[in-house]
Amino acid sequence: MTILTGKAETRRRLQPDRPGVLQKIWEHRADYAYVLPAIAVMLIVIAYPIYYTIELSFFNTPPGLQLRDKIFVGIDNYIAILTSPVFWKVTSNTLIWTLGSTFISFVLGFACALALHRDFIGRGILRAVLIIPWVISAVAASYIWKWIYHSDFGIIGAVLVGLGLADRPPNFIDSVSTVLPSLIVVNIWREFPFAMIMMMAGLQTVPDQLLRAAKVDGANAWQRFWHVTFPHLRNVSTVTILLLAVANFNSFIIPWIMTGGGPSNASHIWITHIYELAFGRQRWGVASAYSVLLFLILMSLGYFYVRALSGNEQRDASE
Repeated sequence: MTILTGKAETRRRLQPDRPGVLQKIWEHRADYAYVLPAIAVMLIVIAYPIYYTIELSFFNTPPGLQLRDKIFVGIDNYIAILTSPVFWKVTSNTLIWTLGSTFISFVLGFACALALHRDFIGRGILRAVLIIPWVISAVAASYIWKWIYHSDFGIIGAVLVGLGLADRPPNFIDSVSTVLPSLIVVNIWREFPFAMIMMMAGLQTVPDQLLRAAKVDGANAWQRFWHVTFPHLRNVSTVTILLLAVANFNSFIIPWIMTGGGPSNASHIWITHIYELAFGRQRWGVASAYSVLLFLILMSLGYFYVRALSGNEQRDASE
């Protein structure tokens, strides 16, 4: 036991320490001179707006007051947000919207990827058809679905009434109880092709030798999927889910165009509520405080995304 421990300690000492981020930057300082103009542009168009938003979140900006005459209020905007019932309603909507859209889009896209991974007649045509929702403009899709959901002229309501399943066309986006699920359906329709493409790419990396070996050993289809296919898709699944979560948390076009956050804030999510506060009510300070909170959440998701990518790179290097 002592000999093994000594060998492990010797091996650990012989391995070079991984350089830190600052050390890497210093070692490649000459290389950064080539991207210095791009860094300067990023500081102007990204870093300064972030700084100004954080600064503005500590000021009160009444609609009748010019922005340069803003009033310093400290953290009052953050306190007002966290104690507002609207904040918790919007937060609940955002969580339902993000989790529902992300989970169902991923599962549906994964199922389609598994189905299209097999060879059959017309597979290429079906792939092209399933990708259409993703390539359609979000603005155009929002207006199309707004008419599909229309309580008087919508095709869904007309079909339900024509089949005798409803006495009158339902109010999909005009009802407090159905508006958010209806928007989630539209978002899933637009996003599942992205998950499908990502998972189809991941399925190409699963070794056929392992699948054939598992089949020879007597493993059924579910066992081959769970013990062979899914472990190889764990990394791409993590990246796909994180990308979907970030996109959904920051999604704006579909809920704003279709409902504008209504009725009665039933479809307001964070990003639409921030837009309404800033450009509808001219409450720039409160909107900036909301934006800072949203920025922190997205940064945390981005951290896990970068960790997932770094883990994939290290795993590929070790292989």
